[in-house]
Amino acid sequence: MEPVKNEGRQAPGYSVRQDGTKISDEQIKEWLMEALSGDGYAYGYRKLTVLLRRDHGLVINKKKVYRLCKELDILRPQRRKKATYPRKLARNRVITDSNQLFETDIKYGYIAGEDCFFF
Repeated sequence: MEPVKNEGRQAPGYSVRQDGTKISDEQIKEWLMEALSGDGYAYGYRKLTVLLRRDHGLVINKKKVYRLCKELDILRPQRRKKATYPRKLARNRVITDSNQLFETDIKYGYIAGEDCFFF
């Protein structure tokens, strides 16, 4: 037995402007390609959604823009998060009495024009 895939309903193939006119997905794809035609674009699907809403007056969801970008193969690879490691202080001390260990926080500052730091 093959597992049954539930893919949801089919995409309608158009979106609607704020005045009610229908715009086909092909026209939206052209607008997306025009937006990305510049040098060194820094657009993700969310920024492209805002651009389509603002410049073309579309009522469109970011998920639909993501799907169209995936069809056009214009999505950039996702950034990898760098692993951060917690800073740990050495705790190799045995304290048996009061006044055996003192800790302090140091704040640094810079005075403009003086070329010096202060503590």
